[in-house]
Amino acid sequence: MAFNVQIFRTRALTAIVFAAIMLLGLLWNQWSFLVLFSIIHFGCWWEYFKLTEKIYNTTFHPYTKLGLMFMGFGMVLWCCGNEFRFSGYGVKENFSLAFSGVGFAALVVGIFQKNAILPKAFGMALLGLVYISLSWALLMDMYGKTAIHLQDTAYIFPGNFIPIVIIVSIWINDTMAYVVGSFIGKTPFSKISPKKTWEGTIGGIILCVLVMSLAFPRLYFSQPTTGLVLFAGSIAVVAAIVGTMGDLLESKLKRMAAVKDSGSLMPGHGGFLDRFDSLLLAIPFVWLCVQLFMR
Repeated sequence: MAFNVQIFRTRALTAIVFAAIMLLGLLWNQWSFLVLFSIIHFGCWWEYFKLTEKIYNTTFHPYTKLGLMFMGFGMVLWCCGNEFRFSGYGVKENFSLAFSGVGFAALVVGIFQKNAILPKAFGMALLGLVYISLSWALLMDMYGKTAIHLQDTAYIFPGNFIPIVIIVSIWINDTMAYVVGSFIGKTPFSKISPKKTWEGTIGGIILCVLVMSLAFPRLYFSQPTTGLVLFAGSIAVVAAIVGTMGDLLESKLKRMAAVKDSGSLMPGHGGFLDRFDSLLLAIPFVWLCVQLFMR
């Protein structure tokens, strides 16, 4: 894949704007974090519905769409921890069931509208609760101060540490895979995504793990131990490998829908699903990895 300067400039410029918005949401406080990923949650759902409708040549009633999106958002709120409280009221206790209930009611109403519902299309739409909502819910679950013992050393991670490790890992992997693949990529990685190469994929994973295990922990801890390096490196390798599979999954959906991008949110990067496809699949596997370390 030849290196295209103009494409790289466009992608770089929009990536800078995107990174600034993401960092603001990630670093400001827990509420900016919740608002950021609430917007992303609904944006991913909207594009997922468009892909599903194109794949099955059908149209969902607005109530059906709102119902599934609200039910999914209820899942996200259910995984909000004690950090998400204001004036003694917790987001989980006071809003998750309400959103889920309203969503279920809207879904039932939407099902009985005139729009014919194809079972396969509806089944794919239901999978969005796992593909989209569960992933963002588990990310919310990993937000919060976490205490982990690594080789007889107790680390208290700040609330946004683990989410940032995952997201930065995905960013580094995607960027390095593109750069390495652009310069030395020759062997196609998959027919689903012809531009991906084995050289770029392997190079992206290796550089991602090196940066996240050796350099990133020093931003938070002055003297990271071997255990901390192993912890950050484990998250990075899981995020990079599974994230690559997530990118292929979304590419497969776009191919089935006969579209180039899932949306037009960012020039050179596409829509919400194009930008967060890797993260959506990586989060559940990283969550499992973190649970193993905590035990």
